[in-house]
Amino acid sequence: MEYNEKQVQIIETAEQLFATNGFEGTSVRDIAQNAGVNIAMISYYFGSKEKLMEAIFVYRIGYTRLKIESMLKDTVLSPTQKIEKIVDSYIEKMMGNQCFYRLMAQEQHVREMQNISELVYQSKFLNTEMVRKIVHEGQKNGEFRKNIDVVMLMATMIGTANHFIMQQNYYRRLNNMMDMSDEDFQKHLKRKLSNHLKNLFKATLTHEA
Repeated sequence: MEYNEKQVQIIETAEQLFATNGFEGTSVRDIAQNAGVNIAMISYYFGSKEKLMEAIFVYRIGYTRLKIESMLKDTVLSPTQKIEKIVDSYIEKMMGNQCFYRLMAQEQHVREMQNISELVYQSKFLNTEMVRKIVHEGQKNGEFRKNIDVVMLMATMIGTANHFIMQQNYYRRLNNMMDMSDEDFQKHLKRKLSNHLKNLFKATLTHEA
């Protein structure tokens, strides 16, 4: 679904407030004030606070699917290169939208909203099936081993990236990086996550367990 500039402004403001204050702790008035719009505009575009929450998920979830679809159509990249690009796409998306992932991980209300739960499930299902096709491509040409659990592979990638992004201050303290600038630390974390997951995937996909 395509959103106009004003809708995106409202969505991104609501996302930040929900992630910081919780769904119940954020009012439509709070969103309107922080987005610089009137309450009537939010009602006109989204109808309710629940529908606005749903719009946040619709807005964010489509990105990864498009990325993976483009990998499937690529006839130049090898299956290994496609998997590596998917890893980088996930890390880029998760680090670039940390408010969204805090919202998804912490807000119990999100999990109770049936439309959002189904949207998340369908997104995970479609992304996993597309990655499964890439894995099958690698198995067919002998690049990957047989008996790959693609669901576990995806859970490993998302879970590992999510853990380090959500717990990055803990990681930063453990590695004595408190004096590093935020920008440099984000680059460091992105690089470490990318290398770790690619090495892990390479071992899982190309060597017998």
